[in-house]
Amino acid sequence: MRRRDFLLGLFSVIVLAPINALAALWNKSAFEAAQLAEATKHLTIDTEIISQDIEIIAPERAENGAVVPVEVRSNIANTEAIAILVEKNPTPLIANFMFSNGAEPYVVTRIKMAETSEIKVIVKAGSQYFTQVKNVVVLENGCG
Repeated sequence: MRRRDFLLGLFSVIVLAPINALAALWNKSAFEAAQLAEATKHLTIDTEIISQDIEIIAPERAENGAVVPVEVRSNIANTEAIAILVEKNPTPLIANFMFSNGAEPYVVTRIKMAETSEIKVIVKAGSQYFTQVKNVVVLENGCG
């Protein structure tokens, strides 16, 4: 009986540990924030430095806001995270990508945009936050 309890306990730890680790990375309050300033506050971002070392590749005009392709590359040394935000969305924080040591800080994704707005990218490197924006004109509403 003790062996069965031990194996069940061990199995639970092995299965639940990765789930608990992912939950620790998930910043629920930042993703649920309704305002851009509130989302950045929950990401613990105080000061942002405008940087030309962040490349945002997105269309000038998006035919459909439901599917807007976005590429982001950080040329900032020691990039740890890249956050993508859209101010005029119901929830501005779209994604927050974390990078391990040595990983190339480059992401390609598709986002939803409710209306014409700036795509704002915030890069964390060490204790500093860098930012860049790109305006995208949305011709057809993507989310509401």
